[in-house]
Amino acid sequence: MVSTERYLVVEELLSNNSIQKEVMIENVAKAIEVEQGFDENDELVGRSPPTFFSSYHRLDEIHKYMKSLESKYPKLASTFSIGKSFEGQDLLVLKIRSGKETKKKPIIWIDGGTHGREWITSASALYIATKLLNEYDLDANITKLIDFYEWYIHPVVNPDGYEYSHTTDRMWRKTRSWTVSLIGCRGVDPNRNWSFKWNYGGSSISPCSHVYSGLIPFSEPEIKAIANFIFDRKNRVKLFLTLHSYSQMWLTPWGWTHEFPSDYEDQHKMANVAVRALRSLYGSIFESGSTTELL
Repeated sequence: MVSTERYLVVEELLSNNSIQKEVMIENVAKAIEVEQGFDENDELVGRSPPTFFSSYHRLDEIHKYMKSLESKYPKLASTFSIGKSFEGQDLLVLKIRSGKETKKKPIIWIDGGTHGREWITSASALYIATKLLNEYDLDANITKLIDFYEWYIHPVVNPDGYEYSHTTDRMWRKTRSWTVSLIGCRGVDPNRNWSFKWNYGGSSISPCSHVYSGLIPFSEPEIKAIANFIFDRKNRVKLFLTLHSYSQMWLTPWGWTHEFPSDYEDQHKMANVAVRALRSLYGSIFESGSTTELL
């Protein structure tokens, strides 16, 4: 984003370096005004999914909706908290499975809302959950997916940042924890707070940076809670999908090095299956590749 005052300077800089540009959004402030023009006080209980997904919702409304799915599909869905955020919000997860609990099924994990401002990722995670539950026993493929796998869907990884982006700063990305900043910069980039190759590449040690990785790995309770949950079930987790916006990319590891993991070919093959499916269903064109390769 570029302010009106700086636009000519940036345009000249790009031109002098032969960098082509395309303006994607003329007026971000206006776009935010339009986006926020829905009634936040609408009663959600009993709403049909198409109405719910016609606008964005606050955290308490999302939690109500998750619990309404649990009430509507008691044999398939249940909700539970895996911990608390820095500001004490529940980290609510929706579990979807059929059959007896004694059977240990392979697990699929999907999360959204890692970055507060990326509202569409939380909506997308909820939409996936709704689609799975609504079409169980109606669509053979979806029935097979629920019968074979155990699903955990965590729509709002960073509830404090998500709420702050609704109430105060639409472009807020990080958590809301206190940092060592002397000028009051708050929050850690949750996506940079994992312990694996912590602070290697694409992150910052500055508390005021959008990609601040924190003082130590897992300093953020939101990320530590997911790590604990996953590690307790690590032998059964077969797929971990985390949703971000915006770009249309299907990203695979690694993000800390230009090298590929040993099973990159398998990952890339599966990513291309997903990319082809998205294109055939919606006409959406996604790129696929490793995080370092594409970003």
